[in-house]
Amino acid sequence: MFPIRDTIPSNTVPVVNNLIIAVNVLIFLMQLSYGEASSQILIHYGLIPARLTVEQYSAHFTLFQKAFWLISYMFLHGGFMHILGNMWMLYIFGDNVEDRLGHLRYLVFYLACGVLAAMVHIISDPYSKLPTVGASGAIAGVMGAYFLLHPRAKVLTLIPIIIIPLFFEIPAFFFLGVWFLMQFINAAGSASEGVAWWAHVGGFIFGMILVPLFSTVPQIGADRAVRTVTQRKRSPRLQVLHPESAPSSADLHGVLNITPSESFLGAKKLVNVPWGYEKRLFTVVVPPGMNPGAKLRLKGLGKARSDGTRGDLYLEIALNRRSQDRQ
Repeated sequence: MFPIRDTIPSNTVPVVNNLIIAVNVLIFLMQLSYGEASSQILIHYGLIPARLTVEQYSAHFTLFQKAFWLISYMFLHGGFMHILGNMWMLYIFGDNVEDRLGHLRYLVFYLACGVLAAMVHIISDPYSKLPTVGASGAIAGVMGAYFLLHPRAKVLTLIPIIIIPLFFEIPAFFFLGVWFLMQFINAAGSASEGVAWWAHVGGFIFGMILVPLFSTVPQIGADRAVRTVTQRKRSPRLQVLHPESAPSSADLHGVLNITPSESFLGAKKLVNVPWGYEKRLFTVVVPPGMNPGAKLRLKGLGKARSDGTRGDLYLEIALNRRSQDRQ
């Protein structure tokens, strides 16, 4: 199974989330440029609990260095699969959390989750001399926030059967709940030396604790101004529709969400329609000038009739308008 994205589109472009991903990737490429010496970067800038808790080590470092490690560790990664997995999960879940909190509050929230996850790791393994690196703790906080903010969301997951792509919507609470349970089981069982499982657990829990607190902090004027600029002009390219049909009719009726800009200029969408045991994927072209309430008729894409013919699929155009700024 390969998660593609969640099914809740964000109303704004996640500039902070994208920036965090870009910074992580750039730093990882810098690590690779050092070749075999890259391991020294992990030692110098990674989080080593013993350097903070053991007096004979701690005495050699300044307070600034100790505080810096709580931030720097989350921008380092130990390998390609490590950074790929972390950044993909951040890409899937971070945009909606940023959309809810606003850009500046999201940045502070992300860093706070990473720092608190690091502290949980230090408490769980205070004498460890192994460098801990990775954005997993901060991302776990984002996932915990998503779990609380969007419990009814779904994760669009690709399951390829030979060469046929099949898409399934897995409830986000189930996806994230299973993920958290696996982290807790591994942490409790100390399943793998060198993996900060308790940081994942702590990050997820602190994400759930912090997100309602951050939501109550008023947005500053600059953040509101940025939101007007980052307002999305396009809806997601891939959409999953859940059409309805009358018992006596072979026609299907669904809703296709587009933005006002796409309504004016036109758009092309990749649409997946699960119906019974069928999961069909096809392209829908929205011509320019489609007003809300207008319908597209897709001939022969409805249910099968007893005589072998098929009904039609009618898609009603709906607009995704800007949501109100959240306080």
